[in-house]
Amino acid sequence: MPELSVRPAHDADRSVMERLWLMFQHDMSEFRGLLPFPDGTFRSERLQAALHDTDWAAYLLTSAERPVGFALVRGLTGGRRVLSSFFVVRGARRTGIGLRAAQEVIAGHPGRWEIAFQDDNATAVRFWRRVATAVAPDAWTEERRPVPTRPQLPPDVWISFEVSGIRP
Repeated sequence: MPELSVRPAHDADRSVMERLWLMFQHDMSEFRGLLPFPDGTFRSERLQAALHDTDWAAYLLTSAERPVGFALVRGLTGGRRVLSSFFVVRGARRTGIGLRAAQEVIAGHPGRWEIAFQDDNATAVRFWRRVATAVAPDAWTEERRPVPTRPQLPPDVWISFEVSGIRP
């Protein structure tokens, strides 16, 4: 099993997080029909919030001191945490890193959780159901919700569960 470190992202990680964000947005553009801005970037409000807002947390995932992904969590001060964005670079996928990282991030914030993904992203469908089963066996739900401000898109799938200080 590959080495994995999941740690809070700091200001010194900004450029790495921004590069990973571009890769994430590129992957997601397939399912959202998004194109980059003329300068080659994508919207990054969620990343900026995760790096600066106290209601958010940004995590950098590394393996052998190389960046392999990130996780952005919002809702830390409320009653529900949302895994707002989660990304593992293609070269580290299907190694167990994603599942371990998701479990560690979730374990760090006990309480109610929600995670959204798209039905047409078959890999995400399998992955998030597997995560939910690992962290909340037989105690998670799934529902479809419209995408706010994007009525032309199919609804997102939302998985919900509650955890209490689990350890990966």
